[in-house]
Amino acid sequence: MRLLRHLFLLLFLLTLAVLGAAGAGLAGLWYFGRDLPDYQQLADYQPPVATRIHAGDGRLIAEFARERRLFVPIEAIPELVKQAFLSAEDKNFYEHSGVDPIGIARAVLQNVINIAQNRRPVGASTITQQVAKNFLLGNEVSIARKAKEAILAFRIEKAYSKDKILELYLNEIYLGAGSYGVAAAALTYFDKSLYDLTLEEAAYLAALPKAPSNYHPVRHAERARDRRNWVISRMIEDGAVNPAEGQRAMATPLVAHTRPESEIARADWFAEEVRRELAQKFGEKSLYEGGLSVRTTMDPKLQAIGERVLREGLVAYDRRAGGWRGPFARLTQDDRLAPDWREKLNALPPFAGILPPWRIAVVLGVSKDAAEIGFANGETSKIPYAGLRWARKKFGPDQFGPVPRSPAEVVSVGDVVAVERMSDKPQDGYVLRQIPEVGGGLVAMDPHTGRVLALVGGFDFRMSQFNRATQANRQPGSAFKPFVYAAALDSGFTPSSLVLDAPFVLDQGPGLPLWKPGNYTDQFYGPSTLRVGIEKSRNLMTVRLAQAVGMEKVVDYAKRFGIVDNMPPALSMALGAGETTLLKLTTAYAELVNGGHRIVPSLIDRVQDRQGHTIFRHDNRPCPACTSPAYMGQNMPALPDMRPQIIDPVTAYQVVSMLEGVVLRGTGIRIRELGKPLAGKTGTTNDSMDTWFLGFSPDLAVGVFIGYDTPRDMGKRETGSSVAVPVFKAFMADALKDKPNVSFRVPPGVRLVRVQAETGELARPGDRNVILEAFKPGTEPQPGARSAVLDGSMEDRDSISGVGGSVGSAPISGTGGLY
Repeated sequence: MRLLRHLFLLLFLLTLAVLGAAGAGLAGLWYFGRDLPDYQQLADYQPPVATRIHAGDGRLIAEFARERRLFVPIEAIPELVKQAFLSAEDKNFYEHSGVDPIGIARAVLQNVINIAQNRRPVGASTITQQVAKNFLLGNEVSIARKAKEAILAFRIEKAYSKDKILELYLNEIYLGAGSYGVAAAALTYFDKSLYDLTLEEAAYLAALPKAPSNYHPVRHAERARDRRNWVISRMIEDGAVNPAEGQRAMATPLVAHTRPESEIARADWFAEEVRRELAQKFGEKSLYEGGLSVRTTMDPKLQAIGERVLREGLVAYDRRAGGWRGPFARLTQDDRLAPDWREKLNALPPFAGILPPWRIAVVLGVSKDAAEIGFANGETSKIPYAGLRWARKKFGPDQFGPVPRSPAEVVSVGDVVAVERMSDKPQDGYVLRQIPEVGGGLVAMDPHTGRVLALVGGFDFRMSQFNRATQANRQPGSAFKPFVYAAALDSGFTPSSLVLDAPFVLDQGPGLPLWKPGNYTDQFYGPSTLRVGIEKSRNLMTVRLAQAVGMEKVVDYAKRFGIVDNMPPALSMALGAGETTLLKLTTAYAELVNGGHRIVPSLIDRVQDRQGHTIFRHDNRPCPACTSPAYMGQNMPALPDMRPQIIDPVTAYQVVSMLEGVVLRGTGIRIRELGKPLAGKTGTTNDSMDTWFLGFSPDLAVGVFIGYDTPRDMGKRETGSSVAVPVFKAFMADALKDKPNVSFRVPPGVRLVRVQAETGELARPGDRNVILEAFKPGTEPQPGARSAVLDGSMEDRDSISGVGGSVGSAPISGTGGLY
């Protein structure tokens, strides 16, 4: 009986203990389970994913993200990668219910050993617990957080499948180097997709979750390799890989690979413009977290050419007209070269604007014939006198000091300067360089679709993100004249019509001076054809022409072509006094060469969301035949031309033909030696503050603008012909060097007649300088007929057919175009 009483008492006490423990557990569940985050939100979880911008050929241009992540569904994650993470983080993942008692017991025993050996204790969190922590709780270190983590883990396991939980984990976890999720980490560390990872590479990624920075493959190579091999050993122990394969993987060196430069298309100006457009269309959240896949219109080859030739053009102008402005810095001590100049040169911050092949050097010594220079790597060379002879001092517009007589007049010992190799021969030394103050932009476009193939907004994106191709509103000067001539051709004029080139004076009203525009040459040439007027960029002829057709019509054409939306009907606007951007003006020129069709400039071909659904397409033309799953010998699908016609195709061709004359005989004659069918127009504004050249081949439109950000005189002898034309020429020379010559396309209805280029009269046998002139039917010159001359009188204006609107108000201040 006594024994029974003791047993009964023991049973009673055990029951009380169990009930107490159960009560405490229930109380703990109630206490810690209050106000827990709603785990149901995981069902709709869409992780922040990087938006990737691709060039037209598929190469990556840029990524925009707050967290660098690529989402991959669990079905697309290879078993090798899954198993590596399970062996490293949670071997019993598919057996436990959110919390792993066996893992906890193992961790307790291991931590007893670790504490005795003064080593860091290990955790026992399951993958489900890590999902609860990463998604719902945060990184607070406390017993309360661990309790909440365990409760949420149980609830998550009841609500979601194991595969869904593992998918959340593998796409959310941070793996170092700015990479979130396994797919982003595979690209970051090995430049591979998940399916291309080897065993040792997958094991390395699985080694990172605990402390990514501690296992960097370069900075902590040995520690990273040991941790990777530990993961492989766990995989062998779990039966995920056979021992022989595991031993081979452990013996393999840990080598990280970065993405080759050949697979990345550098285009900062283009990428930033695309970023702005995406933010405007889809919002900042979609841009930085939406995982958009963007295929742009950019041609990496043309973009690279554009950046190179614009830089070269800006440097060439700066050498000629900018003057030497001195070194970046000085490395001197007590007026002598600092003895630790290499260390100091290495310690200097990177200089924006210094891109290969330019280098930063310090002047080590100066002699009569050269300046000795040194580089941060210890290499030395020289700048011969010929390499810095250009570096005159500038005191004001067109005011320069004498040509330096020796290197000592330009540089001193300790000067930090930019240099570039003089030739391929190292013994020739270097040329002194400096970053230009002048800015500029370049746009290249497919004139038939409006697809922007290249976009450059300045000398170096790191110096200024202001895009001079899209954001700078400047006066186009004479580059606007073709649209005045287009209005005239649609008002009864022909390319052979005569306009008086003579003084023009207009009364601006009481108290205002007379407006007296002039030609660039300050000369008058008498009656001249429209063709000669545009080829030689005659201002006085253009003003008379605008007066005759009416400024309202010129304003209408400026709006039709998208150049200026609200242009005042003032005569000075005919000379390009209205402000516009390079992108708008290049688009307008493209609309001339494409036959007068309106196009919308576009930098983006297509945008897809994270599921691969197309949510934006620039070309929305219907094409049912384009959805055919395979090519079976059928005819190519015919796409409808839905571009609005903004001017008569014949008028457009007449302007193109006259602009071709600008290249063959006029202000763009420097381009003629390329031997390609090219056309275009120079533009220069008052005091040479803005210089332009807009031009095209039959299938490529290109615009160039060069000028100071704060407009100022670029020099009396600097014009669109001397500043912008060389950039256009260099671009076209490279872009078209492997292309066959294609003549400008002649639309139906054009009558080509042999005339004298200077007079526009019918050509006679034996005449020289004869061209084929384009006429509309019924407007061709007749034998023996005498051409009337437009001199600006009221009789002239009354005799023009189809003229609507008034002559226009008095000009505003400034004449706009000069040349």
